[in-house]
Amino acid sequence: MNRQAALYPASIQTIEGRKWGYIDAKGIMMLSPIYDEARDFQPNDLAIVRVKDKYGTITRNGQYRIRPTYDTILPYQDQRAVVVDQEGFKVIDEFGVVLTKKAYSFINPFQEGRALCSVSDEKGTTLYGYLNLDGKEVIPLQYKNAYDFVDKKASVQIKENEFALINTKGERLHMYNYPFVGNLGEGLLRFQATENGKYGYINEEGTVVIEPQFTNSQPFQEGRAVINNAPDYGNQYGLIDKSGKVIIKPIYNDLLQIGSGRIAVGKAIKEEEPFIGSHYAIATNNGRFLTDFVYNQVSTFEKGLASATNNDTTFFIDEQGKIVQGLPVLKGTGMLTVDRSLIKADVDNQVSYLTRSGQVVWEENDTVALNNRFQLRQKKYRPNKDYLVYYPQVEGMKVKTIQENVNNQLKTLSKVVTIDPIKQLDYSYTGNYSISMFKKNLLVIELNGYQYYFGAAHGMPTKTYPHINLINGKFYKLDELFIPGSDYQKAINDLITKQIKQNPQYSYVFPDSFQGISNNQPFYVSEYALHIYFTPYEIAPYAAGFPTFTIPYPQINEIINKKGEFWRSFQ
Repeated sequence: MNRQAALYPASIQTIEGRKWGYIDAKGIMMLSPIYDEARDFQPNDLAIVRVKDKYGTITRNGQYRIRPTYDTILPYQDQRAVVVDQEGFKVIDEFGVVLTKKAYSFINPFQEGRALCSVSDEKGTTLYGYLNLDGKEVIPLQYKNAYDFVDKKASVQIKENEFALINTKGERLHMYNYPFVGNLGEGLLRFQATENGKYGYINEEGTVVIEPQFTNSQPFQEGRAVINNAPDYGNQYGLIDKSGKVIIKPIYNDLLQIGSGRIAVGKAIKEEEPFIGSHYAIATNNGRFLTDFVYNQVSTFEKGLASATNNDTTFFIDEQGKIVQGLPVLKGTGMLTVDRSLIKADVDNQVSYLTRSGQVVWEENDTVALNNRFQLRQKKYRPNKDYLVYYPQVEGMKVKTIQENVNNQLKTLSKVVTIDPIKQLDYSYTGNYSISMFKKNLLVIELNGYQYYFGAAHGMPTKTYPHINLINGKFYKLDELFIPGSDYQKAINDLITKQIKQNPQYSYVFPDSFQGISNNQPFYVSEYALHIYFTPYEIAPYAAGFPTFTIPYPQINEIINKKGEFWRSFQ
C-alpha cells in the first residue's frame, strides 16, 4: 500500500454490532472493520483504535503498534501520548514505551514540550507540576493550580493570593498578589482583585490593563475576548478589545470565537429558558453583523470554511456567513469537515464520506443479514431537530402479520412516538440499537436511549433488551427461562449478593441497596450466561452506568426449564 495514501475511518453494521475499519478515497475498505472504534490517522501515521473497552494504536498497514490495553489514549502531541490505565495517567512514546516513572491523577496533552500534571492525596489535596518529553517532572509538583504553557509561559498558583508567571524551566518571571489569576492569552491574563469579585485583565508585568468589571471572562484570541456581564451566572455575553472597549454589547445568550476574525453570536431560542440553546448570527470581530440569527450550530473556520446547521440541514458557510454553493448540503444536523480530498459528514450520529460535488463515497449499511433467511433493517425517525431515533425492523418472517406485530413492538420500545415537528422541546432524545446475540431462532437486541433535559447536569440513559423468537414472534420475559414454580428470584438474589460481597468489581454498589430482583427485572441472555442489570442510581452512582451481574448457566442449571420454549429457542 502507498504509505501516503489517505485512509479514513468508516463503519459498518454487522451481526456483532457496529464495527470500524479504514477506507481509501474511493471508498474501498483497505483495513478490515474489526474495531469497535477507530479514529483518524495522525501525522505520525498512527491511529487510535478501540477493541471492546480497551484502546491501542495501529500503523497504516493495520498492524498493532500498541495492543489494546489502555482505558484511554489521547491524541499524540510532540510524539507523546497521554494514556490512562487502572493505575492512572501516564505518558508513552510512539512505540508504546511508558516514559513516566509513576501514575498521576491527571496529565494534560503536551503543549510546547511540557505536560501539565497533578497528583491528589487521600485528603483531597492536589498539587500541580509539569513533565518534559522524557516523562520527568521537570517542574516539581508544588502548585495549587496551574495552566498549560502559552508562548513558553504559564500561569501558576503558589498559595492563597499568590500567583506567578513561569517559564518552561519553572523560573518565576512575574508575581501577582491577587485571589485569582487565569491563563495567558495574547499577553494578557484574567484576574480578580477581590475574592469572588469581578474579572478584569492584567498584562504579564502585572499592570492592570482592564479594570475588573465583568462577572466572567475568557482569554484573548485574535485581539478580542468574550466577557459576561450577567449576575447570578446568567448569560449576557459580549466582546471587547484589548483596551476594554465594547465591540459587541453584552446582551447575548452565547458568543463563540470561531476563527478568521469571525464571531458566532447567539440569541436565546426562548428568552425565559436560555439554557435550551441559541440561534446564531455571524459577525466580524469588529462587531459588524453579516447574517441574521439563522443557524443552530456553527463550527470554527478552517481554510475559509465552517460547518453550520439549521433545523433540517448541515452545510458549509463562508467567511461572509453565506451557505457555500457547490459543496454538499445534507439532511440532518451535525458537522461537515474537509478531510483531504473528501468531505467527512458526521450527521445525525452517523459518519459518511462524500466528494466535493456531493457524490457519496461511503455510508454505513442499513441492513444486516442474520442468516440466509432473516435480516435486520435500520430505520430512522427524526420528527424534530431534538429527537432522533434509529430503530430495528425484522425482515424474513414467514407470517407477515406476526412480523408486523414484532416490528410495531420494536418501534414502541425504541420510543418512536408522535413528536411535534415545530415545537421547541425542553429536552433532546437520541436512540439507537445493536445486535446483542442471534443464535438459532432467538434475536436479542440492545436498545439504547439518552434523554437530556436542557440545563440539567446530565441526561438519563436507558437500556432495554427485547428477546424475540423469529419463528413465532414471541417476546420472552425472565421468568420464562425457569421451571414454573421454581424460586428463581431467590437463587439469583443469592448469587448477586455473593458477587457484591466477594468481587471488588462491585465495590461501587451502595451499601444495602440491593434488595432483590423485581418481577420485571431487566436482563439479557448470551450464549453461556444470564446477565442481570440495574438502571443508573438504582443500586449505584450514576457514573457506574448499568451495574451488570453475569451468572453462568451452570450456576442456575437446576432451575432452568430445559424443555421450555425460551431455552430451546437458542440452545
